[in-house]
Amino acid sequence: MHVTGEPSFRESVDLMFNRAAKLMDMSPGLEQKIRVCNSTYTVRFGVRLRGKIETFTGYRSVHSEHMEPVKGGIRYALSVNQDEVEALAALMTYKCALVETPFGGSKGGLCIDPRQWDDHELEQITRRFAYELIKRDLIHPAQNVPAPDMGTGEREMAWIADQYARMNTTDINARACVTGKPPHAGGIQGRVEATGRGVQYALREFFRHKEDVARAGLTGDLEGKRVIVQGLGNVGYHAAKFLSEEDGCKVIAVIERDGALLNPKGLDIEDVRQWMNGHGGLLAGYPGAEHVTDGAAVLEAECDLLIPAALEGVIHLGNAARIKAPLIIEAANGPITFGADEILRQKGCVIVPDMYANAGGVTVSYFEWVKNLSHIRFGRMQRRAEEARSRLIVEELERLSADQHLGWTLSPDFKERFLTGSDELALVRSGLDDTMRTAYQAMREVWHGREGVEDLRVAAYIVSISRVASAYRSKGL
Repeated sequence: MHVTGEPSFRESVDLMFNRAAKLMDMSPGLEQKIRVCNSTYTVRFGVRLRGKIETFTGYRSVHSEHMEPVKGGIRYALSVNQDEVEALAALMTYKCALVETPFGGSKGGLCIDPRQWDDHELEQITRRFAYELIKRDLIHPAQNVPAPDMGTGEREMAWIADQYARMNTTDINARACVTGKPPHAGGIQGRVEATGRGVQYALREFFRHKEDVARAGLTGDLEGKRVIVQGLGNVGYHAAKFLSEEDGCKVIAVIERDGALLNPKGLDIEDVRQWMNGHGGLLAGYPGAEHVTDGAAVLEAECDLLIPAALEGVIHLGNAARIKAPLIIEAANGPITFGADEILRQKGCVIVPDMYANAGGVTVSYFEWVKNLSHIRFGRMQRRAEEARSRLIVEELERLSADQHLGWTLSPDFKERFLTGSDELALVRSGLDDTMRTAYQAMREVWHGREGVEDLRVAAYIVSISRVASAYRSKGL
């Protein structure tokens, strides 16, 4: 969505970079080196489908190789273009640096509407696209590791991994060439939910800091907060589900491509998702809420927390002044344009920026990559040892509580909870929670402690740019 007089998504990323760079002490040469995109490969390939040759255009952009491999999703959408892919690759560089995953930034895209092709055709297209990238080392466990993004998922990643293995039959680390695979094909538990789970952990950490909550004009914790979610895809659905089921938030509206559903008492997200699955992804006709055809207008409704979780540029110069949410968490990439960001900041709205808020996906992708390289699932060695050690303590406590002189007993579910060793999912969630907490604290320190830093976005850019700069300096640049 491009409004006149407004910078494009790529220009927005550049302008936000500039705001941070101004507050930093970097040589112009190093600043330029970090800003520019290293390389973009454009591929045009043909696939014989439905009796004729169809030609597709795809991209793989590498923004920064200060660390390798470089990491970033592959999206399938008709809107894919070189500028967008390069902007997303830059965001990936900063995102990886912010959450301390040891990757450079990359991004890929294929200009295609996946809904126009059946599964078999999509597989042929994906394998051909992967083939073109693999033979140029633009998919490689040590050099470039893609992941799912808009329009792609576990299935496409499994096809890519298989294509890589077919072309590199002796590479023992072949499975690490891509992340976001299904668990049975070398994936990891908790990867599908990871970005939405990361949004939840980011908000929990934000609400642990009373001073930050007060900046947004809010009080208390997440309990009872009114939430509007725009986009009920993988990220929006999981974020909305976890916040409503585990943190007591009320999701009062969800916005999708055919309008919005409203219910001031809170929507049952699981129920809405089931309805969409059965009705071609549409919300219309859902019995448990009011349906409004003008979804964009619902972004402007009264709420405590707005979660844009779909496309870039949905909050722009045209609607920013009417946004009432005091706190916005960017679950999508670039949902707020540069111009809208200025307006919202002046209104006192607190924005939890995309490069932090949606970094759950790349964090768990990192865990999956490590798992593939180590060739063992997390928890396999230590889980039962943890349980055995816990059992010793419980048995001793039970022996003591059986001694009537003490007059105390164990609470009913203590034994069961304490005796559970950490399996892969528990370890993944624990690692993600730790990552989101420490990254927020790094941003917060700059936000509150550095002169001239007005908001979390600039703080995030400063933290990540300084980490990338340190990596370049240590390489002798």
